[in-house]
Amino acid sequence: MKIAIIGAGAAGIIAAITAKRLNKNLQIDLFDANKGIGKKILASGNGRCNISNTTITSKNYIGENPDFTSFALKEFDFKAFEKFCKSIGLLLDVKPSCKVYPLSNEAKSVTNLLELALKDLGVNIHLESMITNIEKIEDKFTVTTQEQEFKAYDKVLISNGLGAAPQLNANESGLDFASKFGHSFNPTYPSLVGLKTDNTYNGKLQGVKKECNVSLYVNGNLEQEIFGDVLFTSYGVSGFAILDISQLAALNLSSYQDVKIAINFFPKINRNDLGDQIQTLFKTIPSQKAVDIITGMVSNKIAPVLLDICKIDINTKASEVNAKQIKAIAFQLNQWKMKVIDTQGFGHAEASGGGVRTAEVDNKTYESKLCKGLYFAGEVLDIVGNRGGFNLQFAWASGYLVGKSLGK
Repeated sequence: MKIAIIGAGAAGIIAAITAKRLNKNLQIDLFDANKGIGKKILASGNGRCNISNTTITSKNYIGENPDFTSFALKEFDFKAFEKFCKSIGLLLDVKPSCKVYPLSNEAKSVTNLLELALKDLGVNIHLESMITNIEKIEDKFTVTTQEQEFKAYDKVLISNGLGAAPQLNANESGLDFASKFGHSFNPTYPSLVGLKTDNTYNGKLQGVKKECNVSLYVNGNLEQEIFGDVLFTSYGVSGFAILDISQLAALNLSSYQDVKIAINFFPKINRNDLGDQIQTLFKTIPSQKAVDIITGMVSNKIAPVLLDICKIDINTKASEVNAKQIKAIAFQLNQWKMKVIDTQGFGHAEASGGGVRTAEVDNKTYESKLCKGLYFAGEVLDIVGNRGGFNLQFAWASGYLVGKSLGK
């Protein structure tokens, strides 16, 4: 039996290894547009490779039907993943945060061991092979690259992801191939990405970083709250809390909803207490400029912008600031609202949302319900995970189920 796997990322690799271990007689051709396998694996966790997470449920995913992931995550849970890693010689380091990294702390060791396993099993790896077409004539598939045609495949797995990280040759060709076989897909959008905001002061706050509470509002309704690092940038905001909240923000932006975020610089202090603290500071040194005193609480980049938003002159002395203005300062620090107009785009995104509709795919085998012998795994499906190893774990789990099915 001949099998073609499009995309040598986590899903494609584990599918090939699993299938070949179950059936040594399979001929598996693994195609990838890059010069090496697992380019996104190498980029994950800032090169350290946040390879998985020990506590994963369908609640860690976003899509039309996140419950679609449940069977795969149960069949190939963390213990199963750990066992697979040991089988290729990879030891893991589980952090207190439940994030999982290779013990070597280097992503390269992961791809090296995966490549050795593929070669040891006799999987044919075709690198720098951009697939341009997949067609099915009678009951056999033909896969076309820019150079040649590969014919007579019994089964094909599409696991070449979506558009996040185009610098790694990521594209949405998988959706084009899926469409040819009658599949529909939900609109794609960048996920785990910086957010562009509509403010005149963006550049003035560039470089400011602080642990804050971030609230997401969609059409005026509070949808999510996340605590973590916020980094102000030239275009808007980034940082871990923003990457996390960007998932719902970007999903709603893709359907043209009104999206705003509110940043609370002092989440452990309620607004009234914060106002009292500011008032006490102003009374302690009344002759100093208010802007200078505020720099004792927040970055010296934030202070002048804060006063400007509250319509207080930059040269105003502390003794000249009235109670109403102090309330306005406390309110702004407690709920610094910004309208989100866009994301930083696929080029800066860690993952893609949207993709092939899961209703058209079998959740136990990941075979197409519309075309016999066609399979999907990983990011090309309308499933995107939270930050912290969840996207890779879904890629491993979905790829494993495909591999089991291919190996029968």
